[in-house]
This record gives sequence, C-alpha cells and structure tokens, in this order.
Amino acid sequence: MPHEVLALLNRPSMDAAEHHPGEPALTFADAAVAQVNVLDLGVSRGDGIFETISVGNGKAQALEHHLRRFARSAQMLDLPAPDLDAWRQAILAAIEALEPGEEAWVKTVMTRGVEGDGRPTGWVYAAQSADFSRVRSEGVSVALLDRGYRHDVEQTSPWLLQGAKSLSYAVNRAVLREAARRGADDVIFVSSDGFVLEGPTSSVVYRRGNGIYSPGTGLGILDGTTQANVFVFAQSLGMTTGFERLTPAELAASDAIWLVSSVRLAAPVRAIDGVERPVDGQFSSALNTWLKAVFV
Repeated sequence: MPHEVLALLNRPSMDAAEHHPGEPALTFADAAVAQVNVLDLGVSRGDGIFETISVGNGKAQALEHHLRRFARSAQMLDLPAPDLDAWRQAILAAIEALEPGEEAWVKTVMTRGVEGDGRPTGWVYAAQSADFSRVRSEGVSVALLDRGYRHDVEQTSPWLLQGAKSLSYAVNRAVLREAARRGADDVIFVSSDGFVLEGPTSSVVYRRGNGIYSPGTGLGILDGTTQANVFVFAQSLGMTTGFERLTPAELAASDAIWLVSSVRLAAPVRAIDGVERPVDGQFSSALNTWLKAVFV
C-alpha cells in the first residue's frame, strides 16, 4: 500500500458542475505528478480553503468538526458550499488506501478553480505523519508577535477573513521565519490591543489550578478542533474548562501552556520570549496519549 495518497474530487460542490461529466465522483492520482492547472486561483492567488485532519490507527479524528469548519471557511470566502458527503467519502477512501500506521494525516483543499470557469477544484491528500515525540515531550520555545489587528477584528472587519482556514498562508510562514531569527521554535500571536490569540498553526491552551482554558471565541481565531478535544480530556479528569480573554502577562502567570493542533497534537511551551517556563511532562504525556486515541 502507498505511503501517500491523492484523491481528486470530480464535483467538490453541488453548487457547481462536474469537471468530468459522467465519470466517478472520486479518482486516485499520482501525487508525484502535477495535477493542478497553473491558472487555478488557489495557485495564483491563494484563493481557497483547507483542513488538516489527524489520523490515528486508521481513524480520522474530529472529522465532523473539521468538515463543519471547512464549510464555514468556504462561506467566509464566498466559495461554493462544499459537498460534505463527497468530501467525507474522499477522506475515508484516502485513509483506507493509505499504508496502515499508528499516525497519519489528511489534508483537504478546495480552491475557487480556474479563473472564470465557475467550478471549484478539490483534492484530498493523505500521508504518514512525522515523529513528533520529542516536541510533545520537550516542548517548544515561542516568540510573542503582534498580529497587527485588534481583538475584535472579526466583528469590525470580517472581510479580513480572520478565523477562516484559507490557503493564504504567507504571513503564517513569515512569522515562523521571524521566530527562528529570534531563536524561537514557534509563535503566539497577540492582538494590537494586547490580547493573546493563537499560534500560526495551533490553538493556545493553558492550565491554571484545576482548570484548562483557551483564549475566548470571537477574537478572529480558528475554532480549534484539537482544543475542543483537550477540553473533553480535561473534563474527563474533573477539571474546569472555559474560554477567557487574557493578556500576555496573564498567560505567563499560568501553571502550564500548550500549543495544540492536528497532527503535532499538544506541544508544551517551555519558554516565552527567552524566559524559561515549567513543562508538565506527566500531563503532556497523558494528554497526547489520549489525543492519539480519541476520535471525537
């Protein structure tokens, strides 16, 4: 069985016509061969959406949450509504075709398609995961970076698409290069008016006493699928969970911090702007073991 799988959707949205009338809804293709038109707006403008889904022992994790978020991102970008049944089928087919392994991942991509064509382009790519055991145990150092928007940008300026998982990832890559220049591994964004937001590819969660918390909703940040499962894990231990609006100083005063995301799962934060922090290795280990096994 292959180490990577690429599945192309014939009709990513029921609001648009098929690419190949009368042909199957899903076809497998060679991931090493070019498949996307150079005039596709996903290539030329970054005009599209995506999701990355963790796979544990052949099971997609938080699949329905990812699909709901995929549909919401499409709505925010005024893309045709994805046919979630077709996408679900493609995701499950790609996982089934992939070589079995303990951890893998699936990426779903839908672009606006070739300019003027009116048909979105869609594909699903699946592959085995890298080994994240070290970062899950030793953690990451982070730099705090100003995102340049107020905390209420989602309400004041929805056209800036904060909270959508779009293909426009140049900024998210640039901040990681800036983190490296500062001697850090990753980033936590802060709003221009001083509130903690999220990482470029992760949600922020933190422990204070017997509670696990995350920056509040409505801040122009992504609706975290892994963050939701962290709350489920914490609640199973009798811990309090909730959303809060907090400052960097309040975050620094917490007992422990994690950056959580699909595939990498929970990476404890061991330093912020060069200041070392305690890492709760026992809790991190238990959390990551649970996240690798859960399919909520």
